[in-house]
Amino acid sequence: MAKPGDVLLFSVVRRDHRPWFLLLNAAVATTGGLLLPAALAGAVDMALSGEFVLFTVVWLLLLAATEIVGDAIGIVLAATITSRATAWLRRELSRKLLSLGHPSPFAAGDAVSRVTGDCGNAGGIAVTLITLLVTAVSSVGAVVALALLDWRLAVVFAVSVPLAMLLVRTHMQLTADDVLAYQEVSGDVSARLLDAVSGRRTIAAAGIAGHETERVLRPLPRLAAAGAGMWRTQAKMMWRAGLLLPAVEVAVLVTAGFGVMEGRLTPGDVLAALGYAALGMGVVGQIPQLTALERTRASATRIAEVLGTEVPARPAVLPGAGVLELREVTVGTALRDVTLSIPAGSFAAVVGRSGSGKSTLAAVLGGLSAVDSGTVRRDGAIGYAFERPALLGTTIGRSIGYGTDSDEIQVRDAAVAAQVHDVLIRLPQGYETPLADAPLSGGEVQRIGLARAIIRDPEVLVLDDATASLDTVTEAKVDKALTTALPGRTRVVVTHRPATAARADVVVWLDDGRVRGTGTHRELWEHEDYRAVFTGGE
Repeated sequence: MAKPGDVLLFSVVRRDHRPWFLLLNAAVATTGGLLLPAALAGAVDMALSGEFVLFTVVWLLLLAATEIVGDAIGIVLAATITSRATAWLRRELSRKLLSLGHPSPFAAGDAVSRVTGDCGNAGGIAVTLITLLVTAVSSVGAVVALALLDWRLAVVFAVSVPLAMLLVRTHMQLTADDVLAYQEVSGDVSARLLDAVSGRRTIAAAGIAGHETERVLRPLPRLAAAGAGMWRTQAKMMWRAGLLLPAVEVAVLVTAGFGVMEGRLTPGDVLAALGYAALGMGVVGQIPQLTALERTRASATRIAEVLGTEVPARPAVLPGAGVLELREVTVGTALRDVTLSIPAGSFAAVVGRSGSGKSTLAAVLGGLSAVDSGTVRRDGAIGYAFERPALLGTTIGRSIGYGTDSDEIQVRDAAVAAQVHDVLIRLPQGYETPLADAPLSGGEVQRIGLARAIIRDPEVLVLDDATASLDTVTEAKVDKALTTALPGRTRVVVTHRPATAARADVVVWLDDGRVRGTGTHRELWEHEDYRAVFTGGE
């Protein structure tokens, strides 16, 4: 049964017609290369005889030109095929990673490694296979050419074929495991490095740079071992091939020499025999391509692992006014048997101690997280704003309208509703200010993220601590503006502020992944444990 990675590589080759052009071009160039030693032999014999034959010279030049032009065309075609295949793989892999949602089963750094490095390796599969196929055909053609010169030459050469095939097979077997291990450990290092770079300020503030450096570099011994294994295998192949090739050439040369002495061969035939012997051993000389093939297969295995991951079932968003319902929902250890109903148009506040499952509940309600068990119902489109939003787009205005066809007026209206318009118009180029040139505070970034959610005009707006960096007065203004901008919409707000909970129609009180209680803030305030959520027990 074919491995998933090999099946993927077959799909990559089959989906594009350009490899056929590359194969046709290679066939022409290879034919010219196989005929070239014989033509060169004819030219040598012509020179030794002292006669000038125009056809012999023209034929030699024509074959040389065919091989040179074919190689040039092959380089262009190979680059085109590889780039298109790589782009297709990256597109498919990116779509799959996005469909897996958050949290992804693949670490961010590892996912980046697969999208960049692994797709780049696997994209060259067509070129690698054609190169190896052409080399194999050249080797067979060279043996046939030797037999046409003198069957004794072919017999002498044939003795080396089993040794050459054994070398190739051993190289591929020994390289496969090391290449796969190298790719996997590289992804692990990338994931650790990305985590460290993302949290560099926290690392510096905590004074744990040395500890983080050790953590990032911890897989390096395994990486070094895999790399050393590849190089050891390649070194063995190199010196063995280095001994085998000249030995075969010497044997062919000696046999050809006897042929000259006995009158069966000409001096030009000796030169042709040496050329065909080198072509015949071409497979052994393709050590880099053989290693590249194993690297390609290892990369394809890692890509296929992602593409074969089952996408968690997510409830469809039904048309409606914004009803949210959960029935016995469990998500790992974060949420357990949560049953909850939020009526359309209501304002719900989610409160609880740190680690109680607030953000996970928001992610489930907003459709960003799948559930292990239970049912979820969502009526209407969802808008989502985060505590630390990632701004995307070229300019501030485009970051607000990111992923939509909104115009300037809609962008401005959303910014006004999020109470960030006054800040943005004071930027050097207003809404057209490039993101990289916009000096924004944490609270301003939060409000831009909120505007990005508002502009989608959703029936349900989920705010996961999306106003945590705002002062109480500004948060109240944002709340009032949201009521005006999105009247009658359902709002779910994760908060740690009693003032926000007090304005809510219903408060969902979470404790250790379970719903401890629901009701108004005034009703729940009677519980000492509820008050401790805001007071820290004091």
